[in-house]
Amino acid sequence: MSTLARARCQAKAHPLAMDAVLATAVLVCMVAGSFVEPRHRDSVSWVLRTPDPLSLLLMTLGAAALVFRRRAPMTVLALTGALSVIESVTGDPRAPVAMSAVIALYTVASTTDRPTTWRVGLLTMTVLTGAAMAAGPLPWYAQENLGIFAWTGIGATAGDAVRSRRAFVQAIRERAEKAERTREEEARRRVAEERLRIARDLHDVVAHHIALVNVQAGVAAHVMDKRPDQAKEALGHVREASRSALNELRATVGLLRQSGDPEAPTEPAPGLDRLDELTGTFRSAGLHIEVARADQGTSLPAAVDLAAYRIIQEALTNVQKHAGPQAKAEVSVVRVGPNIEITVLDDGSGEHETQDGGGHGLLGMRERVTALRGTLTTGPRYGGGFRVHAILPVKNRTPTGEDPA
Repeated sequence: MSTLARARCQAKAHPLAMDAVLATAVLVCMVAGSFVEPRHRDSVSWVLRTPDPLSLLLMTLGAAALVFRRRAPMTVLALTGALSVIESVTGDPRAPVAMSAVIALYTVASTTDRPTTWRVGLLTMTVLTGAAMAAGPLPWYAQENLGIFAWTGIGATAGDAVRSRRAFVQAIRERAEKAERTREEEARRRVAEERLRIARDLHDVVAHHIALVNVQAGVAAHVMDKRPDQAKEALGHVREASRSALNELRATVGLLRQSGDPEAPTEPAPGLDRLDELTGTFRSAGLHIEVARADQGTSLPAAVDLAAYRIIQEALTNVQKHAGPQAKAEVSVVRVGPNIEITVLDDGSGEHETQDGGGHGLLGMRERVTALRGTLTTGPRYGGGFRVHAILPVKNRTPTGEDPA
């Protein structure tokens, strides 16, 4: 890091200390300038003299005010401007107290917008120059009076230029950050599209092999008793087709995995047989739960069993997050004809996430239920609380509603 960059970092880290250093430097310059006394109209002679006590006090106050120029720029400008007017009226010869007002005007111009800079700059130039010309000891056309006008104009112009440059640099930085975010979002979108395409290919390949397995298994079952040799051959085809399906599945899922993805689980997917364990976890966290089951020990397909478990898990998670500390939850699992119905109720007063509100929990439930050709109903209950009701078919159905067999 260069010396200039290091100095900028220190200035940003300790602005008050840097303003104190600036105020000291301005005070030194004003005191040194007070030793210059114009003797003639066309020449300036250097004379060692002690500044007037009032001028020395005004210079000290003006420099001290600059320490707080970042915190209250308008107040510091008003104070230094008033001190400069007093010096312009009473000083003879005049000390350069207006230097502190120029620095304060520069600060105001660099921290406000351009219309404010124009208004404040013109007001400051008019007041300081007018006071010096009208009430000062020098003639109104003296170079010192015109110098006040010029220096205040330079301070306002320099501050406005610095503000414009900062705004330009900030705009470029924001544009670069936006472009970077856009590139990242585009890259993620392309990755998601590619993974979706691979998943579709996976579905086509595995569905083909599973269809072959289904056909060959049916043939084997049909000829098992009368023609065992043909049944054995069909079972061999089933074995080869299943092995090919597993190989295709392993290869394609390997493409879908990324470097940061977790390893594939070695235990079976959770289902309703672990409902007591799930509710016990929430009870340990302080949530009061009542469970009612009337599914008559129904054996569910793996996808339906997993979806039911995840729906209850997500619904109870929402109750714990949004329903309030005193909320109670009710979970019911009921077998109704060809379907199994999952209901999770709570009596909390909190605001649950909604699909339109950006929450991902209810959206994930809906995706799971839709994939199984079921229905999901969610919404607030009359009198308070929230209700999640899912109807899942016990047997997986094809898009046309027919059994795969």
